[in-house]
Amino acid sequence: MEYLWSSLLYLLFLIPILILAYVLILRRRKPYSVRFSSLSLIRSALPKQSQWKRHVPFVLFLLAMSSLIMALARPTSTVTLPSNNATIILALDVSRSMCSTDIAPNRLEAAKAAALQFIESQDANTQIGIVAFAGFAVVAQPPTTDRDLLETAITNLTTARRTAIGEGILMSLDLIAEFDDSVVSPYSQAEFTPIPEGQYVPAIIVLLTDGVTTTGIHPIEAAIMAQQRGVRVYTIGFGTANNTSPMNCSFSSPYGFDQFTDPQFFGGGGGGGGGQFRREIDEETLKIVSGMTGGEYHLAESSAELQKVFDNLPTQIFTVTETTEISVFFVIFAAVFILLAIVLAIIWNPLL
Repeated sequence: MEYLWSSLLYLLFLIPILILAYVLILRRRKPYSVRFSSLSLIRSALPKQSQWKRHVPFVLFLLAMSSLIMALARPTSTVTLPSNNATIILALDVSRSMCSTDIAPNRLEAAKAAALQFIESQDANTQIGIVAFAGFAVVAQPPTTDRDLLETAITNLTTARRTAIGEGILMSLDLIAEFDDSVVSPYSQAEFTPIPEGQYVPAIIVLLTDGVTTTGIHPIEAAIMAQQRGVRVYTIGFGTANNTSPMNCSFSSPYGFDQFTDPQFFGGGGGGGGGQFRREIDEETLKIVSGMTGGEYHLAESSAELQKVFDNLPTQIFTVTETTEISVFFVIFAAVFILLAIVLAIIWNPLL
């Protein structure tokens, strides 16, 4: 517990002064008590516990004073609270290797189906954004609770050349920063204080890829930025090992050629088939990225496994760590002590 106005805690030195004054008052009253022998007889006839009862109200008064002084010092406490402003960014790899048909009908279509089902399973208040990355990353849909917009963004994703996993993480962080003032964009030159280790903002990145980085910033460098901002990254490696199946994105591409035709979405994925893509998933890097940021790595080699991974992601409960002033509790304690002191003084010492 910390105090915003800690200098006021010096007022606690008044407590021993009050105790000393109380003792002096009691001693001054003793000589007068012996003048009346009848009162001495009454006092000796009282139960022993009545002697200490007379001091209890004063002790409660001291406790009340201490609580009020601590309240004036404005104590604060770091607490973890539920957050109603959860944000999930789906960062999806749309490189041409996603056209591989080792997972029917192809990796991209299987990933789309799993992502759509994942979106439908989330709480209505959860904001979800879509980032697509191939040679570079683009925002397919800013965070929203509108499921129709998200479905449209997912459905319209198509493939392009190269893979920039790190860029996907950076774009996701930038997107989170637009909707959460506590997160600083990785593209910003502003100085910021990294979040303490073990603390996280109410936002996560779910990154799905089937390959390795071929361009852009290295994923581990991007993971360091996510770690400093308290954003967990859950990585998913998607695809089978030793894949030799042909690529086919003819049924997923509305454009049918390899270029960017719209600022929001990647263009077509390679026509009606042909070609093979044998590059394996960079599991080692994905595990490092997730481990550094407090997330987890999952491998999915089928549509069913991918759906299971999405279903088991810990996205239902988000918390946020906040520093909260708790002066009100000390004021309440003081009020209770004062009230109790008054009541006991009336009951135990009605003549005082």
